[in-house]
Amino acid sequence: MTTEFIRHAGDSLASTRILDGSSPLGWAFREAPVAPEDNGWRFLSQDDNETFINTPGNIRVADFNAVAEIEPAVIAIYGFPVGTDLTFVIEPSGARKFVDNTTREEVALPYLP
Repeated sequence: MTTEFIRHAGDSLASTRILDGSSPLGWAFREAPVAPEDNGWRFLSQDDNETFINTPGNIRVADFNAVAEIEPAVIAIYGFPVGTDLTFVIEPSGARKFVDNTTREEVALPYLP
């Protein structure tokens, strides 16, 4: 059973590599939703490339909270607007941060585990 970190968070699109645990989160971006249950969030792994993401079946609909169970840092960005484009970085120390792909600056967030 998925933990409900954010009530009625909706569905996202996520790389199967994130969902199966074979690669950690690498990118998070938010597009305009395409369906009522779609929240617009898209999550790609550190190992995804254009060939992988364009192969049918490699990107799946996933409950936002299911992605948050895998990488809790996404909870902090849930409310960011459409157009958000972030790289997720795990430092050698284990510290986690998001970097804005437009400004190349670290995104100020509350504590990330």
